[in-house]
Amino acid sequence: MATHLEVLEAALRHALGERASISVALGEVTLVLESADYLAAMKVLRDDAGLRFEQLIDLAGVDYQTYGDGAWHGLRFAVVSHLMSVQHNWRLRVRVFAADDSMPQVASVTGIWRSANWYEREAFDLFGILFDGHNDLRRLLTDYGFIGHPFRKDFPVSGYVEMRYDPEQKRVIYQAVTIEPRENVPRVIREEHYGTK
Repeated sequence: MATHLEVLEAALRHALGERASISVALGEVTLVLESADYLAAMKVLRDDAGLRFEQLIDLAGVDYQTYGDGAWHGLRFAVVSHLMSVQHNWRLRVRVFAADDSMPQVASVTGIWRSANWYEREAFDLFGILFDGHNDLRRLLTDYGFIGHPFRKDFPVSGYVEMRYDPEQKRVIYQAVTIEPRENVPRVIREEHYGTK
């Protein structure tokens, strides 16, 4: 008798055919799609009677620039979605890589699941991933005048500007970062019998 995950994997292969790469690891099914097939495949995942992923429960951007300590040689930016089928009691992770690292862009799924709206805005704001077809793609967590995307691996930890209140001007001002970069190395103390007494 097939396990729950094997039934899901078979249903995905039947519905999507060769368009998808499916892997099962650690009790989870991951579906990797090409950027060109992303929107059509997501519609199939929602509408196919054998799948019925009614809910998009999460969507996030990922920057693979230094993944695996630099051993990663694939595309840099991905969008990872987590879908849930209440009818079949299934969960699915869907990963799609943006085809262009210099201007990452994938199709918006807000027309399929309305819950994707703020998730896609967050991925745009923090990673700079553009969502084609999103009708209100603007910053969500950073200031509208913010420069850069703070969750990218090449964004400096201290940022580019800092803001502070200036008592003479009686307002908040922006200025270049005055923090000196430094590297902290924690001191590790090892006692032979720590916690055994």
